Amino acid sequence: MNDWHSWAAIAVFVGAYALIITEKIHRVAAALGGAALMLAIGATDDKSAFYSEHSGVDWNVIFLLMGMMMIVGVLKKTGMFEYLAIWAVKRARAKPFRVMVMLIVITAVASALLDNVTTVLLIAPVTFLVCERLALPVAPFLIAEVFASNIGGTATLVGDPPNIIIASRAGLTFNDFLVHLAPLSAVLVVVLVALCRFLFRKSFVYDEDRAEEVMALEEREAIKNPRLLVQGLIVLGLVVIGFVLHPVLHYEPSVVALLGAGLLIGMSTVETGEVLGEVEWPTLAFFAGLFIMIGGLIETGVIGEISTALADAIGDSELGGSMLLLGASAVLSGIVDNIPYVATMAPITSDLVESMGGSGTHVMWWALAIGADLGGNATAIGASANVVVLGIAERNRQPISFWQFTKYGLVVTAVTVAISAGYVWLRYFALA
Repeated sequence: MNDWHSWAAIAVFVGAYALIITEKIHRVAAALGGAALMLAIGATDDKSAFYSEHSGVDWNVIFLLMGMMMIVGVLKKTGMFEYLAIWAVKRARAKPFRVMVMLIVITAVASALLDNVTTVLLIAPVTFLVCERLALPVAPFLIAEVFASNIGGTATLVGDPPNIIIASRAGLTFNDFLVHLAPLSAVLVVVLVALCRFLFRKSFVYDEDRAEEVMALEEREAIKNPRLLVQGLIVLGLVVIGFVLHPVLHYEPSVVALLGAGLLIGMSTVETGEVLGEVEWPTLAFFAGLFIMIGGLIETGVIGEISTALADAIGDSELGGSMLLLGASAVLSGIVDNIPYVATMAPITSDLVESMGGSGTHVMWWALAIGADLGGNATAIGASANVVVLGIAERNRQPISFWQFTKYGLVVTAVTVAISAGYVWLRYFALA
């Protein structure tokens, strides 16, 4: 990392990151400006930026988001989200904290079965409606749901994109993730509920008049287009099946999402232009810029140097290595998106596992997955779900700032990673 390209790439990334954090300019402008500078200084080129599997724009993420945004755009027109909002509030007796707990649990479970990005795309519209009905600030609920989505997504192979990368590299199955990470995820959801009760305590203001109004509503009256709702739910069900059967069908989630969006638009009477208008284009542009900037760090060897230094620090101690890998992954995944981080770290982890005799417990892989998935909660750009929710909030004219998210994210990440370190030590070393 002695050539000027490496230092220039670091300067560009740090500068763009500083602009995103301080919000001196819009985060999309900062990301795209940083990407343009990476290309201008030669830290990456067009082939690496747009066609490389490991250091360019992750088109699977971009098109997965686009496809699911289109499906959600069609479902919005059915009244389904209004129905779910009224149903959830009535089941929680319109008590704000109970509503948050319900949304956290639903988000965590759905993130394990689908993936965390798809889940927040579906649950965010419900959240806006719930908070509007009860005159509650929406930001605490959205932030709590992001935390729940990243924690719930840790539980399964399909729950968070980094898990798919790890499973492919390590030869792990859906059941492996379920057995090793689902118990931890369930405990952390309970911990998250307790943390949210403390972190957002000032937001749980009960408005008796609003509560009575909502309790008097009949949720079935919210459905505007039953036929379109049935069509949308059928397509969404097929998309979910496609996600789950990925190991058998070998269709990438992005392909499944786009096929589902195309099928739904084709079989319904909704105008294509209306559906495309529901896509969060600024969010997709932000991801593209972020991927190119991180690709520049990969191409110039910066991330490789960091990963190698981590590997050298680990040595041949499996316990120390697991703890260091978990902690370092949590920190680094909060700074850069956890997808490119895991893509870079996976081959190094594979070498570490081989040097330690190919540990049958796969503890190093679990440490990497836990650290990357939970570390995504640390900052507003740590995971895909975070960026998506911030984009939705801005589109609905209730923006969430980088620091508004991150001041809570750092607390949740510190607590959940500490508990996870105890879990790894207890399960794979103390009781082994």
